[in-house]
Amino acid sequence: MPEGPGSTGTSKNPREVVVDHGKRLAVIAEDLLQRALVTAGLRQPDSTIAADAQDYWRRPSGSRWAANSHWRNAPGFRETDLWDRIGADHLALFEDGARMAGFSRSADRVVEWGCGGGANAVHFAPRAKEFIGVDISRDSLDECDRQIAGVCDTVFRPVAVEVANPESALGDIDGVCDVFLSFYVFELIPSPEYGERLLRIAHDLLAPGGLALIQIKYETGEWRTKPRRRSYRRGLANMTTYPIHDFWELAERCGFVPRAVRLVPRNELDERYAYFFLSKE
Repeated sequence: MPEGPGSTGTSKNPREVVVDHGKRLAVIAEDLLQRALVTAGLRQPDSTIAADAQDYWRRPSGSRWAANSHWRNAPGFRETDLWDRIGADHLALFEDGARMAGFSRSADRVVEWGCGGGANAVHFAPRAKEFIGVDISRDSLDECDRQIAGVCDTVFRPVAVEVANPESALGDIDGVCDVFLSFYVFELIPSPEYGERLLRIAHDLLAPGGLALIQIKYETGEWRTKPRRRSYRRGLANMTTYPIHDFWELAERCGFVPRAVRLVPRNELDERYAYFFLSKE
């Protein structure tokens, strides 16, 4: 459920370039304003941000929503092969990390937290016996189901959660999983503190000997890279960030054994991605 692709690959006339530049400047100005308000002590509580996030994700609301939810037919995806490459690249990354972490068990049961429109599921599901997709949007769960059915006959189990109560997934998912995945989700959550709740859920869901691959957006110490903490709709992809060492230590406190982290400073979607490989022993 991240921000959609930044470029459609199509040429633009000078007027469109000027308009796009103006929009980018407006986004930057808005972000600076919101961060200044937080610095002045006007941070929104998690409950307010969670309610705004629930309202945003629970129902489709145009092309930007579809792109943020990684639906295959969203603008920016349908004109390129980017949608297919997202999941293929993540599968290759997982396989590299699995070898490094000594993970050799079969991934019969896979949970993806924030499955969106199925960009990752279509690559991981064919290797599993059961694929469990967790998402806020029931429409995205339906879309993920359709995409999986188009590539394999793996059983798909949709699990809908509300932002305010992610722990409900523990009651809806019977038993543990071999692999836990979460891509482009942790930057969208209300706060870094909320992320600890998700990590503890992931730890509870993962079987001993299982492997989790969780992606975050990392902060660099610069003011603009810190958690935004307000105005969800206008800055959802920068709502929550972590220093790399903080997330590593947080995963340890939640019971994981961090095995490795891979940094992607920038790609076609956004910037400052960190992928953590976490084992449960």
